[in-house]
Amino acid sequence: MQLTTLVGMERKSFADMGCSVAQCLETVGDSWTMLIVRDASNGVTRFDEFRENLGMPRNTLRDRLAKLVESGVLVKVPYSDHPPRYDYLLTDAGRDLWPVLTAMRQWGDQHGRPDGPIRMAHAACGAPARTVVICETCGDQLGHGDVTMVPKASLVRP
Repeated sequence: MQLTTLVGMERKSFADMGCSVAQCLETVGDSWTMLIVRDASNGVTRFDEFRENLGMPRNTLRDRLAKLVESGVLVKVPYSDHPPRYDYLLTDAGRDLWPVLTAMRQWGDQHGRPDGPIRMAHAACGAPARTVVICETCGDQLGHGDVTMVPKASLVRP
């Protein structure tokens, strides 16, 4: 593993690990980055909006946005030439982080901030919504004890 120094502390790079969780963390594994993805998922697109919502230093935001663009989570689209200004829009890879954000939000609602004022609701009926994991073949809802890790080549496909 490669070590990277960040503000006086070392962080391990997971780039060479063959684990899918490690690869996700390599791209979005710090708190600011997931908060940027959260805001982008909620319609924030501009640098100043991200900065206002998150209260993060400009250089940190600039670096995180550049990393998200480089990794294909966001795309940078110009909306003004004079001065140069950009919208940061989620790509398909960015939108694919929605279940991750939702699971994190659900965990935070239950364990981190159970008294928090916001909850996720189904837009069509207004009922509370939860993230669930299901078997893609039979549709059964899965829990931690219902799965096993197997080599990709041995997966059964319908």
